[in-house]
Amino acid sequence: MASFKQATFVWILLMFLLSHLAGTVMPRQIVYTMSEEVSSGTFVGNLAKDFNLKVDDLEARGLRIVSMSTKNHFAVNLKTGVLYVKETMDREQLCPNTHTCTVSLEAIVNNPLNVYRIEVKISDINDNSPYFAEKAQYIQISELTLPGTKFPLLSAEDPDVGSNSVTIYKVSNNPFFGLEVNTDAESGPSPELVLQKALDRERQSTIQLVLTAVDGGKPSKSGTTNVIVTVLDINDNAPVFSKTMYKAQVLENAPIGTTILKLNATDPDEGLNGEVVYKFKHGQKGISDKFAINNTTGEITITGTLDYEDINAYEIRVEAWDRGHTPLASHCKVLVEILDINDNAPDITLSSLLDNVSEDAKKDTVIAFITVQDKDGGKNGKVHCSIPQNSPFILQTTQGKYFSLVLSGTLDREETAKYNISVTATDEGTPPLSKTTVIAIHISDVNDNAPRFQDSVIDVYVKENSPAGGQIAIVSAQDYDYGENAQVTYSLLDSPSVPLSTAISINSVTGEIYSMQTFNFEQVKTLHFQVMATDSGVPPLSSNATVNVFILDENDNSPVILPPYSEPGSVNSENIPYSAEAGYFVAKIRAVDADSGYNALLSYHLTEPKGTNLFRIGSSSGEIKTKRRMSDNDLKTHPLLITVSDNGEPSLSATMSMDVVVVESLDDIKTSFREVPVKEESFSDLNLYLLIAIVSVSVIFLLSLVGLIAAKCYRTDGSFSRYSAPVISTHPDGSWSFSKSTQQYDVCFSSDTIKSDVVVFPSPFPPADAELISINGEDTFTRTQTITSTEKVGNYLLL
Repeated sequence: MASFKQATFVWILLMFLLSHLAGTVMPRQIVYTMSEEVSSGTFVGNLAKDFNLKVDDLEARGLRIVSMSTKNHFAVNLKTGVLYVKETMDREQLCPNTHTCTVSLEAIVNNPLNVYRIEVKISDINDNSPYFAEKAQYIQISELTLPGTKFPLLSAEDPDVGSNSVTIYKVSNNPFFGLEVNTDAESGPSPELVLQKALDRERQSTIQLVLTAVDGGKPSKSGTTNVIVTVLDINDNAPVFSKTMYKAQVLENAPIGTTILKLNATDPDEGLNGEVVYKFKHGQKGISDKFAINNTTGEITITGTLDYEDINAYEIRVEAWDRGHTPLASHCKVLVEILDINDNAPDITLSSLLDNVSEDAKKDTVIAFITVQDKDGGKNGKVHCSIPQNSPFILQTTQGKYFSLVLSGTLDREETAKYNISVTATDEGTPPLSKTTVIAIHISDVNDNAPRFQDSVIDVYVKENSPAGGQIAIVSAQDYDYGENAQVTYSLLDSPSVPLSTAISINSVTGEIYSMQTFNFEQVKTLHFQVMATDSGVPPLSSNATVNVFILDENDNSPVILPPYSEPGSVNSENIPYSAEAGYFVAKIRAVDADSGYNALLSYHLTEPKGTNLFRIGSSSGEIKTKRRMSDNDLKTHPLLITVSDNGEPSLSATMSMDVVVVESLDDIKTSFREVPVKEESFSDLNLYLLIAIVSVSVIFLLSLVGLIAAKCYRTDGSFSRYSAPVISTHPDGSWSFSKSTQQYDVCFSSDTIKSDVVVFPSPFPPADAELISINGEDTFTRTQTITSTEKVGNYLLL
């Protein structure tokens, strides 16, 4: 027990020295050595010291150990950086059928990401005794066998390796046999029984020996098996193989039933003594599961599935027996090499992965650490790794099978919030095999987008007199960020010209804008202010939109009649002479409306006593004129009711009364505001000029028309008789008419001394729905209407 502790101490000391040496030579890779079966908590190495890491930063940088195998037997103390054994290991279970046992680890730290490779070599201790697969070995030897003949024995198996494996074989004392150990065998020492003295079956037909296998451990351990030798009667020639060792190669995917080798052994004897039978030597572990031999032909065929990654070579011991009464046998070895095929796709392992990557992450940020392995050998085990080209990530190779997924471009969460990166590992086999793993990378948001209004200028229309507190508009801004960065609040920006706090308010969450007062179009027609949308990011971002509030007019003001007819206490009256002609200007009513648009478009209406029908008023100008001359039957005083109405809905109006007094002459009446005779003379001259112009145009038109008709009649050989001569006639009211067989025009003159109207229209007069517009006084409306019928078209000229 003391020696075992000393050996353990020596191994630990040696391990420490080797780890220190490895750390100085390879700063990113270190090799430790330790013995198997050490207890939990055993010190392996100081990672902080060997990799030059600060002990105080280990927890913050998240130092962790990742094993390449399915089970991790090691752990690290984050307070000291010491790598220690977490669970007792059995080298024979951890690395079966191998002489060297190495556990590959990776030490990973973040901020920045670094990966250190650790190899822990597990050294063997002598914890297993040699053992034989069979408790007894049976050998049949002819009594004629000459001294010096060798008989191979089954070797002992020892899971330990190196000096702890089988090194010595011993056989119990006997007068006939000695033991020779063949150390040239590839699988270790092979015992052979050597006949030293001729046998005599009549004296002793069975010899029982004990074969002991001893390993080289300290202390050594051993195992035994019985060797039972049966002495056979005379068959003096044993079969002989053409080779003492046969070699064959077979692909690991060879189908069951494939013949891999045919043995050849001959026996010079005749008859049954010369007939050869082949068979596998008993006690060969796993051979009968994979192979079979034809007893007669010596063909070895495959009976089980071969796997290069499990066992890459088999050593088979074959016996050839004759059929003599006392059968003789010979032996040979068959080495079957399993050839690898590309039957294993690469394995992809993610050793480190960031759950979320900020969209403002810098270039060369390591996103994931990838380990790729292939169980195949040679080119079949060489692996290349790739990702799609259309992503902002690239793969960087480190130490062959290690790859880092690195950010190579810029990220924008609003454009792509998640990346599914397909990592494909492909080997160099023929045909190549590949495996793909998808890495989901979530992009976390930063506040890099300000809220945006759909329109930078928002027009709102509000009726005047709307009640205070009503909603007049809703503004909305969109933020393409996520979470709190996309939560928008609204506020009003103070305006130096408008006290917004008393006129407008806004809901900071919904963007609803409310009026705080009733608006009067006549006082305020527009409001201009700005709404600011601010997100909840850090720092917050904002944008503005201009809101134009247009107050819409309502018909809430009645027309107001202007002086002199609206003076308080005044009696409205006008005098006209008895000799006044039709169209005589009596008075002009002026009114205004505080509204706008149609609500302020005024029209004038006149109401006379029943049966008078002497006056008319311009509906848009407000000018009162006579319709006809006075007669003796007319009253001397004419009370008029003038109504001024707007075009609102509903319409509002104002009224006034006026008495028009008929006098014999205006010379006797003192007026201070107009001189009618001057205007009458001026307008009389105008009428004269207008009449001359109309007559001249009519004459020219008639002459042109007569000439045209004459020309047509001349061309058509006297067909002029179809047309009647034009006729111009006068009427008692002073109008003219121009008529033909198919048309007739009437020209009317007004006798108004202020302004005359000339109306040209066809006879008969237009229908009731036709439009007749005259310009009187200050009227500004001029309209010409064309009436289309199946006959001629008449135009109305209004002056």
